Amino acid sequence: MAKDPLSFLPFAELVQEGHAARLWQGQSLSLETHQMFAYLAGRGFDIPVGTSVVLMPMRHAFEAAVQARSLSRLTGRRTVLGVGPGAPDFTAELRGEPYTSPRTACIDYLDATRHFLGQSEAFPSGGQRGAAPLLPGLEHPGVELGLGVLRPVLARAAGMAADAAISWMTPPGYVADVLLPAMAKGAAERGRPVPRMVTVVHAALAGPGRDPYQLALAAARAHLSTAHYTDMLRQAGLRLHPSQPYLGARALVDSGTFLYGSAEEIHAGLREYEVAGVDEVVLNLSGVAATYGYGAAAEDLRRILTRSGCRTADRTE
Repeated sequence: MAKDPLSFLPFAELVQEGHAARLWQGQSLSLETHQMFAYLAGRGFDIPVGTSVVLMPMRHAFEAAVQARSLSRLTGRRTVLGVGPGAPDFTAELRGEPYTSPRTACIDYLDATRHFLGQSEAFPSGGQRGAAPLLPGLEHPGVELGLGVLRPVLARAAGMAADAAISWMTPPGYVADVLLPAMAKGAAERGRPVPRMVTVVHAALAGPGRDPYQLALAAARAHLSTAHYTDMLRQAGLRLHPSQPYLGARALVDSGTFLYGSAEEIHAGLREYEVAGVDEVVLNLSGVAATYGYGAAAEDLRRILTRSGCRTADRTE
């Protein structure tokens, strides 16, 4: 997690220059995500931004609506508010207890946020009419609601309540065969369009002295040590266990889930996500950033985006 706001400037410049469609950031416990985006807007970066994802137990849906539409107004661009329920232990620490049903909690949270944004006249379930004040009118380009998904249950929830599903470290075949059908099922239940699919993909350019397994471990050690991520990856056909994150990192690289190689080779790997039905790919260079610094990560990203002709596809702008 970056602690110096200047570290973000090279990444914002890539979006400002048109090399990428949106700047994404996940939940940060150092420089808070929404405030970091607001800082960039104050520096003159009028770029689209998205959260991938911020955690529901850290803010009420009313506050989430206020922050998201504020970013939309500050940037002058449509903002993607991607949320997720968080790990059960973390959620229990903040709420005093875990969500009884993460699926129901996610649907209710998205419904409530949409209501507070004025995007739905229907009052969300689980609330009391008049319990929160109405937000004052504010013109802004709009807010797209996203839900972090790993497995079919939350993919179905995204289909029921989100505008976008945001997956993390999910192989393209798993997206096509598991997540997209579950999303379609959820959307059909409510008679609404199937959300677009956004997938965060870890990558690093090959180079002298670089070890792809160590880069993958630096990027994903925390995720590879948790049951829900490793369960998803096992469902996708990878062999790994949360007690052995290094072996998990090897599986990510060997399966092509962590993309490593030349810019052209990485572009070929990204093409598989497009074929699988992913609408927007988010390139994550955190392994390079953790090992060699944010400057090296930004340079890798620039080379990948410019030399391969790669550009994230955002159909909402």
